Amino acid sequence: MIKPYMKEPFQIIVLAAVAILWVGCAVGPNFHKPNPSASQTYVSDTQPSETMEAKGPGGNAQRFNTGMDIPAQWWSLFHSDSLDRLVRLALDDSPTLMQAQAKLKQAQEDFNAQTGATQYPAVDARLSITRQQVDLVSYGISNFPNPGPFTLYNASVSASYTLDLFGGNRRALEGLKAKVDYQVFELEAARQTLVANVVSTAIKQASLRAKIDIVQNLMDAQSQQMAITEERYKAGGVSVLDVQNQSILLDQTKALLPPLKKQLAQVNDQLAVYLGREPAEVKIDKFDLNSLHLPEELPLSLPSSLARQRPDIRAAEALWHQASANVGVATANLFPQITLSGSFGSQRISAGDILSGVNIWNIAGNLMQPIFHGGELWAKKRSAVAAYDEAAAAYRQTALKGLQEVADTLHALDADARTLQAMTDTTDHARTGYEIAQRQYQLGGISHLALLDAQRQLLQTEMDRVQAQADRYADTAALLYALGGGWWKPLSENVPVDSTSTTEIQK
Repeated sequence: MIKPYMKEPFQIIVLAAVAILWVGCAVGPNFHKPNPSASQTYVSDTQPSETMEAKGPGGNAQRFNTGMDIPAQWWSLFHSDSLDRLVRLALDDSPTLMQAQAKLKQAQEDFNAQTGATQYPAVDARLSITRQQVDLVSYGISNFPNPGPFTLYNASVSASYTLDLFGGNRRALEGLKAKVDYQVFELEAARQTLVANVVSTAIKQASLRAKIDIVQNLMDAQSQQMAITEERYKAGGVSVLDVQNQSILLDQTKALLPPLKKQLAQVNDQLAVYLGREPAEVKIDKFDLNSLHLPEELPLSLPSSLARQRPDIRAAEALWHQASANVGVATANLFPQITLSGSFGSQRISAGDILSGVNIWNIAGNLMQPIFHGGELWAKKRSAVAAYDEAAAAYRQTALKGLQEVADTLHALDADARTLQAMTDTTDHARTGYEIAQRQYQLGGISHLALLDAQRQLLQTEMDRVQAQADRYADTAALLYALGGGWWKPLSENVPVDSTSTTEIQK
């Protein structure tokens, strides 16, 4: 008895339907977001609520406000139009950001490609023309003469689809989506790093210019003192040694200028690169340290929020997620895979007949179960598990580093305030001492060497105070950067106006 020709395709369809019922089963593990830090403070001892206050520019006290959000344009807290313009130029034209954006685009397109390849059937159209000769004897037919050469025209459409029985494709897509998330956070981290570099470099430029001004002013004073000393030497009031000592001091002060100017030029070149420009084609604004506003209210989120705020921690979490999905892919590869395929078309010996109807078709089902691969598949799964463990440890290390950076900047800000207060007092005393020494020297009460020593002390203390002031600005920027930089807020938003804390960061 001849079986109906449709029975086998029907069995294939039934097999496919039963297999589809298994699609809901997906191998693990399922990734879960890590638990936030349970600490309430960043430092082991008492966390200060505000810093000390010092006299002079940049000496106001700073208060740490746990209910204050970081503005998206956190650099605007320094109230400098030049700094704001510099940062915006860097964000617009930085090659570093362009590179990160290209990597993000690549990851997105890889995800789109894999989605199309695994979520939908692959459908292809084929058209072929074949010139051939058939030898009937090779088919066991010897009673008929061989036909002459003929042309075979073939037009067909085929489709194939691999059932995702154990979720291997879904895990692969999950891993690629995690990679997209990673590149998103890498882009945000690159932005925040660029902004922090621009701000800190601008502050360094301002401090170098202040130091150059101090040295230049002191050189002018020493040049005047040199002229007075030479006149007194001519009048017999001082010895030639006094003249030589004054000349040595003036030369020593002049020698301080070239290194400072070299550093200033290098800083401006670095700023040009941050802007995506050649150093020769851009003129960098001059920053005045005393014109920068030291933020008095500083946001300080809880440690439990830091992991959601810092893009580098979020990027490490995304890599951990990707590693988790890769374990699922390696596990699914140990189980059966079913591929359904089919095609239909027209095969004719005349090109004009190729559209006359369908005369060839096929439906197929393919089941593939790995049996022996020399331990390859199990080794790949163990490798994926090890990569998962490595990503988990890397995430933990990144989170700990973030907490450390915030704690370090809090310690630094407290120390900066104390240092600035001490250096301000020291500078005031040195200036008073120098003024007294000048009067005493003019009256003949002290030697020329004593006057030179007072000048050296004044120069050093003024330079140290400028450095202490610059450190305070730089560490303030470092704290805002360490807390995440406010990337989750709209970029158009400026200084925050409310005091509500951030409880949910952009996912």
